[in-house]
Order: sequence, then structure tokens, then C-alpha cells
Amino acid sequence: MATEFFADVPDRIRYAGLSSTDPFSFKVYDPDRMVLGKRMEDQLRIAVCLWHSFNWPGTDVFGSGTFDRPWLNDRDPMQGARDKLAAAFEFLEKLGTPFFCFHDRDVAPEGRTFVETRANLEAITDDIEHRMQRSGKRLLWGTANLFSHPRYAAGAATNPDPDVFAYAAAQVKLMLEVTHRLGGANYVLWGGREGYETLLNTDLAREEQQLARFLALVAEHKARIGFTGTLLLEPKPQEPTKHQYDYDTATVSGFLERHGLADEYRVNIEGNHATLAGHSFQHEVATALALGTFGSIDINRGDPQNGWDTDQFPNSVDELALPMYEIFRAGGFTTGGFNFDTKLRRQSLARDDLFHAHIGGIDTLARGLLVAAEMIEDGELQRRREERYAGWSGALGRAILDGDRSLADLAEAVERDGLDPRAVSGRQELLENVVNQRIWSVGEDA
Repeated sequence: MATEFFADVPDRIRYAGLSSTDPFSFKVYDPDRMVLGKRMEDQLRIAVCLWHSFNWPGTDVFGSGTFDRPWLNDRDPMQGARDKLAAAFEFLEKLGTPFFCFHDRDVAPEGRTFVETRANLEAITDDIEHRMQRSGKRLLWGTANLFSHPRYAAGAATNPDPDVFAYAAAQVKLMLEVTHRLGGANYVLWGGREGYETLLNTDLAREEQQLARFLALVAEHKARIGFTGTLLLEPKPQEPTKHQYDYDTATVSGFLERHGLADEYRVNIEGNHATLAGHSFQHEVATALALGTFGSIDINRGDPQNGWDTDQFPNSVDELALPMYEIFRAGGFTTGGFNFDTKLRRQSLARDDLFHAHIGGIDTLARGLLVAAEMIEDGELQRRREERYAGWSGALGRAILDGDRSLADLAEAVERDGLDPRAVSGRQELLENVVNQRIWSVGEDA
């Protein structure tokens, strides 16, 4: 009989409503509830991530691992990988969410040579494929770990050694093919160490060209193998390097345009990365939508007292309502979704703490969706925004945007027509009250 890693957890976490006192139940997340014309499960497209949840022992810079993760202690790395996969799919099936995502090193150990490493991953991929077929779980995205091994201390694509570039290319080629084989909806590249520690030894122009060439190679191979999923880049300002080239959504979008890659990539936005870049989560989402680069979301949060990427589970509807308003006002996800790139706190030692964290995060997402839906259906925010810019739909506004007025023409119009515009209130506090009213009033049991 197979080992049950979460024996104290029910076979399935189910919706029970706000009045439920069962800690192993959803209070708001009802997969079949219709929201904005789709089932809640289909709108949110929730994915469990295998790295922090199943591959991290609870270490920090001051101490060793604290978590009860028996699959990390197996003397046979491949057996440990299989046990980890069994635990992960048991978790997925009990939690009931549709998707998962992983790095190559989350599921298969590195071998003594690349050939051995490839064989390890291909063998574990067989196991993943069988478990997906049996459980019905789907892969939201795959990615390659191009940051943990010492060879990547100076970056992968931006490394000063072309041998490292070549090794990273081989690793991504393999993982892109694995993602394709497993029917992944997306493939993510995030520059864990694509940046610099000091400009004293860094050639910025050279490293930008290397990164652009690497991303072009990935897009070319995607087409070659017939992968139809979306390629995603994940903006990140710092951590672990002093400065990263994919600093924020606007930086990534400019980079893609500059190198002719704008049609090949979208962004995977992380809430905690947005705040580390000095932006709000809503800003990064709205920017991606405005620039046509929106793809998917790592749904986590930081700690306002800690300027570090703490990757905490979301627990504030106030923080999520407006980013979700932007996402679903624009039509929601296509291939993307919300993945839990999140960590338990180091003192959350018990295995079932992993369930409590995901249940709470998913319920927070669900209520955020209901608030966003209420604001979209009510239409007040959109109506007031349109009223603020109404002048641009008039004759003068259209002529300016159509290129029919020169600077001299506009100056002449000001003098001729005696234009003397007055400032109009932006109504910020009123709009904040509108949002708060929706947060306070929606999300109750249907």
C-alpha cells in the first residue's frame, strides 16, 4: 500500500461557507459558483507550486530546516524524488485545485553529468505523466532552475562564460520539451541571477545582447517543437543580485520591444516583486495590461516591515481586490492563472500547515474575485474613469491623437479660442470609498 503523507487530512477539501468551523474547508472558494460568466475554478486557474511547498526544508540564513518533509531525507535521490511527487499529488488531489507548476530541479536531482541529469528528469517525467492522467491535474507552467547551482553564480544567459550560457540553453531546451510533453499551458523564464553585483566588472551592453539572444533561442525552439503555450518572463527588481535586468513590467516590455521579442513573451507578475520594485501590485498588473504583455500571476505578498522577498500566502482582500479588478475587467486569464509561489513561515512545522495556508490563500483569492466582479458589474469605477477622459472623445482630443494638430496649431487654438482650462477634481477619496464599500458588502454565501 502506498504511503499516505497527509493521513490526518480529509480526502477532499470542500466548500462549506462562511459559517463553517471546519479548518479543512473552504469558506468562500466554491469551484462551481458562476462569477462573470465562468465557474470560479475556471476564472482563478489556481496552481500549487512544488518548490517552496515540497522542495524547501524550512531553512534560513541562520538555521537548518524545520519542516517535516521525509521525502527530502531519502538517501537515494531518485527514490526521494518519487516520494516527493507522491506527496505533491496527494496534496493536489485533497486540495482539489486544477493546476500545478515546477522547476526541473524540484522534481528530479542533478546527476554527475548532463546526460545523467537528463535521464533523471525524463524518468520522473514518466511518473508525472502517469499521475496527471490518473488525477486529471494539469500543468500551468514549467521552468528551469538557472540560479541554484554554483555554475550560475554570475548568471545564466548573462554569464561572462559562454560555456555557462550553453549549459543553461541545454537545460531550458530539455525543460521546454518536458513542459510541451506534459501539456503545459505556459513556460516561464525568470532571471534568478540575470543582473549584477557591481558595475566594476560588468559589461551592461554585452549582457543585454546575451540575454536577448538567449530569449530568441527559446522562442525559436518553441516554434520548432510545436509548443503552443505562452512564454512568460517574470519581472524581479533585486534578490539575489543587487540589480536585475528584468526589474519590473515596464522594463521587461521595453526590453522585448527593443529586441523584436514583443510578440513572443508575456509577463508573469509576482505581488511581492511589484512591491520590491517600489510599485503596487495593481500598478504592475495595470501596466502589463496597458502594454499588452499580461500573462500570469505569482500570488504572494511581502511584509511591509521587511524589504525582502518573503513570499507569504495572501491574506488581505484589500490588497487583492484592485489587481483582480484590473485582471477581470480586461477579460481574465487566457493561458495564465494564479500560482502559489508562497512559503510557510519557518515555525509552521506540521505537514497539515501546508493545507491551512493554501485554504486561506485560496479563500482570499475567491473573495477578491467576488469583490472585483461586483465592481465590474456595478460599473461605477469605469464610468467615472471614462467621464474623466471624456474630452479626448471630442473634436480637439481626436484631432490631437490622430496627428491632425501640430504644436503651432494648438498654440494658435489657445490664443484664438481663448482656452483657459480649469483643474477638475480627481475624486480620489470618493473612489476609495466606493472600493471599500464593495469590499465590505460582498463575498457572503451565495
